[in-house]
Parts: sequence; structure tokens; C-alpha cells
Amino acid sequence: MSFSADIKEELSRPASMGRHCRLAETAAVLSLCGKIIITENDRYCVKIQTENLPVARKYFTLLRKAFNIKAEVAVRKSRETRFYSVVVRKDHEARRLLNETGLLDSDGGIQECMSPIHNRLLRQNCCRRAFIRGAFLAAGSVSAPERSYHFEIVCSSEAKAQQLQALLGSCEIDARIVLRKRHYVVYVKEGSQIVELLGLMGAHVSLMQLENVRIVKEMRNSVNRKVNCETANLNKTVSAAVRQVEDIRYIEAHGGLHELTDGLEETARLRLEHPDASLKELGDMLSPRVGKSGVNHRLRKLSLIAEQLRKGEEE
Repeated sequence: MSFSADIKEELSRPASMGRHCRLAETAAVLSLCGKIIITENDRYCVKIQTENLPVARKYFTLLRKAFNIKAEVAVRKSRETRFYSVVVRKDHEARRLLNETGLLDSDGGIQECMSPIHNRLLRQNCCRRAFIRGAFLAAGSVSAPERSYHFEIVCSSEAKAQQLQALLGSCEIDARIVLRKRHYVVYVKEGSQIVELLGLMGAHVSLMQLENVRIVKEMRNSVNRKVNCETANLNKTVSAAVRQVEDIRYIEAHGGLHELTDGLEETARLRLEHPDASLKELGDMLSPRVGKSGVNHRLRKLSLIAEQLRKGEEE
């Protein structure tokens, strides 16, 4: 199964919660993957359709436990995909379901509000978490953390996406919105925020799996950065040593090392004998010993002398 499917399987398992949280979770499922049918006789029917069996199972359980409604379940196969439908056909049950989840106003019109300020179902933090869980079950997905960090919930309208974004913001989740193929996608790309979301929804096993992947990736990135830094430093050191040897050989060929001061001559000969030695190692070989900065100063003077000799030849 995919990482998203694993999370939905975990979230679909029975959990102890109050009826107010069940109402909020049901409202989210209906809002994001539900369909309300009103017949010519002004009779209501509520239906959700999903490809995910755990989602259908969870919705069926919510209806039974929160509303004492035994819904109809149907399975339809299209090519290799199974679609699961959960339907509330009785008018009085459908009306009660819509009324209690805040999706039906006093005049019988359909309304949707995900705002934690205006929706009575979302006043408590636990109910907001339940609503986010229902929204994810209905229309959400998470990328496999080995590839990338990406959490998203697909909404049918911009207003719905903005309300969901505000709801996530009330839980200190910084979500963005993007338009994709006539749908508005509320998404989060920050790994730590996705961890927070999984915790909010109650997917603690999946949270630990994601954290384990994050730790391994961060360790690997840290090691790669260190190796790259050491490689760059080594390349820099090797390039400098090659340049120093070239300068010393030029001085030897065009003026002679014996013309240098004792300190410079000793340093030059040691560099020719030990082209791979570090500045510290060269300093330890000198008599008396010289520090890294002193060795570096002498090598710079040798490079300057070589440059002056080259300019003299050009003139």
C-alpha cells in the first residue's frame, strides 16, 4: 500500500471519541466527497463515493454510532478500480444527518462552513482535529516521505479551500492553495508541519514512520555536506600545493634557490620534497619549527618572487 493508504487505514480504525467529534468528522467527509440529492418530491438522499475501502468503512461506522443510521453500501467496479458508495436513502434520516452536521439551513438550503469561528461544530480543538481527519480521509493524500514531503487535501471550490486553509491555520499549520485542473488544492510541504498534521489527526504510527525517514534523510544530508566540504578543502589544498611547486621550480630554473634567504630556501626545498604535506606538517619539518601562518607567509613570498621573475622575462 502507499503511504497515504497506510495513513487512511490507521485513521479508519475505531477510536474512542465524543459524539461532537464524530459530528465534525462526518461533516468533513460529507463536505469533501459527499453528494446531496434532492428529488422532485423534495426528498433528500445523501451519498458518498470513494475508492478507499477504509474511508467507506469509517463513514459507515460514523453514521451508525453518531446517528444510529444503517446506511446502504454498494460496490462498483470500473476496469481495475473499485468504487464504494455509502448511501442514506430515507428522507428523515438524510435531513437529520444534514441538520446535525450543519450542512442544511433552517430553510432547507445547503450550506457549508469550515470556519472555526462561525461553525458551531468546530469550536473545540478536538472537533477541529476530527474535522481535519475527516477532510483528509475524504480528499487527502501524502507523498511517500522517501521521495518528498507533500500533504494535500483537494477541494471543489476556492471558498471551501480558503476555509480549510483558515482551519489549518487555527491549528498553527501554514497551508497554501494552488489551482490544479479546476480543483483547489490545500497543501503543506514542510516536513515538520506534516508531522504535526499526522499528530493532530491521530495517525501516530504513520507519524513515527515519517519521523524515522526524516532522521535518516537528515543524517545522510549532513554526512554528504561534510564530505563535500572536506573534498572541496582537499581540492583547494592540492591546487595550492601544485601551484607552489610550479613557482618553486620556476625560481630554481631562473634564479636558483641558493639566491633565497635561508628560511625561504629551506621551505622551498621541503615543499619540493613533500608536495602532499600540509602547512602544519611542513612547519614541523623546519628548523626551528614554524607555525602554519608562518609557512603560509613564506610560500606566498615564494609565489611573489616567481611572479616577479616571470614579469622580468616578459619585459
